[in-house]
Amino acid sequence: MQIETSAGPAEIELDRPRKPAFLLLLTHGSGGGVEAKDLLVVRDSALELGGAVARVVQPYRVAGRRAPGSAVKQDEAWLEIVAALRKKVRGVPVIQGGRSNGARVACRTAVEAGVRGVLALSFPLHPPGKPEKSRREELLAAGDIEVVVINGANDPFGVPDPADAAEVRVIPGQPHSFRAGFDTIAATAQPWLRHWSE
Repeated sequence: MQIETSAGPAEIELDRPRKPAFLLLLTHGSGGGVEAKDLLVVRDSALELGGAVARVVQPYRVAGRRAPGSAVKQDEAWLEIVAALRKKVRGVPVIQGGRSNGARVACRTAVEAGVRGVLALSFPLHPPGKPEKSRREELLAAGDIEVVVINGANDPFGVPDPADAAEVRVIPGQPHSFRAGFDTIAATAQPWLRHWSE
């Protein structure tokens, strides 16, 4: 399914039960796609709880680019995608998340999108080797909205401070792109998602 945005078309993989309990939007990292194993584990956890899950390929990736470009334009397009999906899956709580750059978008837009929670996978706290260039403000942009962070202990982009999110789960031995620990990702995501399925 495609959704037209001001930045071009986005492609959506929508898994939807007949009567969804909630809607979860998930998106990819800068050069990645929505088939990343951590995103699929979270999707499966949400589907088990009766949620609808929209995995969003952002317009810049649909256009074949690896870098998102302007954060302002990226966020505008994301908000248009959220609004369009709200019309397709009506009357349920909306949660959003993503991995890496997608986690940044989810945090930055959370308040304006009016979501209930944010799941940030591999939130890139700073560029590798440059801790002074912190993106902590993006994490805090979600305000009072509950943010759950899951990062690898060996992530060269850093690991957010537990005080800056509702929960920070660190998976031992894992880099920025998880190679293992998917059971921990599911075990963290599922109870958090259950809030919205009850």
